[in-house]
Amino acid sequence: MKAKTGHLLLPFFFLLILCFSADSGLAVSLEYETLVLGSLPLPQRHPLSWTTTDSESELDSGSGTATLSLQLHHRDSLSSFNATPESLFGLRLQNDAARANSLMAAVRRNRTSGFSSSVISGLGQGSGEYFTRIGVGTPPKFFYMVLDTGSDVVWMQCRPCKKCYPQTGPIFDPTKSASFSAVPCGSPLCRRLDSRGCSRRRVCLYQVSYGDGSFTVGEFATETLTFRTSRVKNVALGCGHDNEGLFVGAAGLLGLGRGRLSFPVQTGRRFGRKFSYCLGDRLASSRPSSIIFGQSAVSRTAVFTPLVTNQKLDTFYYVGLTGISVGGIRVRGITASLFKLDNAGNGGVIIDSGTSVTRLTQPAYVALRDAFRAGTTRLKRAPDFSLFDTCFDLSGKTVVKVPTVSLHFVGANLALPASNYLIPVDSKGTFCFAFAGTMSGLSIIGNIQQQGIRVVYDLAGSRVGFSPRGCN
Repeated sequence: MKAKTGHLLLPFFFLLILCFSADSGLAVSLEYETLVLGSLPLPQRHPLSWTTTDSESELDSGSGTATLSLQLHHRDSLSSFNATPESLFGLRLQNDAARANSLMAAVRRNRTSGFSSSVISGLGQGSGEYFTRIGVGTPPKFFYMVLDTGSDVVWMQCRPCKKCYPQTGPIFDPTKSASFSAVPCGSPLCRRLDSRGCSRRRVCLYQVSYGDGSFTVGEFATETLTFRTSRVKNVALGCGHDNEGLFVGAAGLLGLGRGRLSFPVQTGRRFGRKFSYCLGDRLASSRPSSIIFGQSAVSRTAVFTPLVTNQKLDTFYYVGLTGISVGGIRVRGITASLFKLDNAGNGGVIIDSGTSVTRLTQPAYVALRDAFRAGTTRLKRAPDFSLFDTCFDLSGKTVVKVPTVSLHFVGANLALPASNYLIPVDSKGTFCFAFAGTMSGLSIIGNIQQQGIRVVYDLAGSRVGFSPRGCN
């Protein structure tokens, strides 16, 4: 009788072992991939170039269909070449923290005021990690313009300056452009601004304000933008005469948000309200960054997740994140409820081109971090670095095995390359887990996690897509 009881208990005993192994996240149950180790790169300037498939050299922003492709460059290309890789990376993290705080403050501010997102951006906090060179006016003068999915209003510094910040190259002079046209007060275009005024000359005035007190103020106008030989006419932009705060380098910003005054929405009939970008790995100069406008922006290999609408804020690209896997196993405790966007505009997850490090609401981050630590017990830990609390000393190694990490969205799974979540932070072989926690309800998918993946913004289809093989 005792022997019979022992046989009955044996399967139950093995079941307990399996349950314990799954709950404890033992490394033997995880999937791993190889990370080839690199180091922080020195900033490099590359020749700016454009390619276009437009068959016409000049088209109105509201007519026809076309495809436009631009090469992007990282903001470090505008940095001092006397800077060390460590100092540039440290500055990047400082700007990144301010950027994330600005976006989160924008959500809080709009939740209470009801304003739309055209008064919000993070450029003052170092937003827009990537830029390109765009021609403005007729004849065109070329300027560095930051691309930012976290804001709408297109704006740039203009003469005469009441106060302008230092920028690379000359400041735009609207009096020397034959296509510059001020927007009248009371016009439908002026009324699209959430923060607007009227000059004594009955010219529409705009203001874009930032969480740190930075701002840009000036005339609202329409102008022609040139991308090599292709010109897009009648683009509404702010001509800033008073631009104060933490702005640096670029002449202005090309807003790529979902709001009414963003570039993709303004040129919706021209480019089908579609664009996509591929942000190249900064450690691999052979893979340049690019952005495409038009139907060709939609990669055939992309998997899509529906856009989520925040009734309180129309700029940000909200998506539904349902979970995260480490080593092929769903992390316990990370569920869709942690990322829910409620009717008051609280919570949610946004995709942002100007934030570097992905921020997850604190309970989700802690669960993800602990699961990753459990799969990396064989790696030598290093002290915390800046906002990173999970770092490793990989000095002397050329490759390591790390657990896989995948993000699960509604209708789409995205497996991240190892280089998108374990990154070098110095020249001594220190690598850190490139996620961070936030006490805010808003989570942000940053551009480090987006590197090497074509991210498709299909506003017409109300969806965002991811194509790991769409960058070639």
